Amino acid sequence: MTTPTIKLNDGNRIPQIGLGLWQNKDKSEFDAAFTAAIKAGYTHFDSAQAYDNEQFLGAAMQNQKREDLFVTTKIAVEHFGYNNAQKTFQESLKKLQTDYVDLLLLHFPVPILRKKSWLALEEIKKTGGAKSIGVSNYTVKHLEEMKQYASVMPAVNQVELHVFLQQPELLEYCAANNIVVEAYSPLAHAKDMDNQVVANIAAKHQKSYAQIMLRWCLQTGLVVLPKSVTAARIEENINIFDFELDAKDMQQLAAQDRDLRTCWSPVHVP
Repeated sequence: MTTPTIKLNDGNRIPQIGLGLWQNKDKSEFDAAFTAAIKAGYTHFDSAQAYDNEQFLGAAMQNQKREDLFVTTKIAVEHFGYNNAQKTFQESLKKLQTDYVDLLLLHFPVPILRKKSWLALEEIKKTGGAKSIGVSNYTVKHLEEMKQYASVMPAVNQVELHVFLQQPELLEYCAANNIVVEAYSPLAHAKDMDNQVVANIAAKHQKSYAQIMLRWCLQTGLVVLPKSVTAARIEENINIFDFELDAKDMQQLAAQDRDLRTCWSPVHVP
């Protein structure tokens, strides 16, 4: 199975589903998850300096063709700043055992330092260290501010987004500004797994509850990053390309939005 891709504003393409690697800090568990993901058809792996597992991903990737993989990492909050971001990115490349990443993100809209950090990412892209650059957890306000200092706007904004946190204003803004939105925590950390509407739609399509939540993300035009270390779940999460939610399903799911945040919120960051 070939995963569909979405074209970014810089001409590169991103696979529409990736394996989220947050909290995956045990090497043997990591290796098992990576192997299961490759077997299931994943090519896109989403890491970060803050996840403490870039070195595991680097080692695991050695058995794969680098050009077949799409690798993301993120500059950690404590590594923001022009020089710091560049220096720690070089350390990330060493851990990942590669000379480039496909996507490099700023992990959070850190006040004061986010401008200099973005300028560092632009430099990294210029010199080939990252094919594409973007941000994570940025609100409309943070993205709008970037227009004052960015030579290039982010290709991607990675945010918490799922059926219960749909962020329509942000999606509309990103679509208008040609920024692809990646959904992390697309299953809302299992905080609401007994919603009757989702359960009914799952029964109708003979799919799991999680598969309906992930399929909603796909049909909303998002890149989706489900996280799991269980082989069966990893496989189940990518098995969402053989059915489609109809207009009524999408309408019913749209009505489930209730601004449920399960992770750190950037909403009040100046």
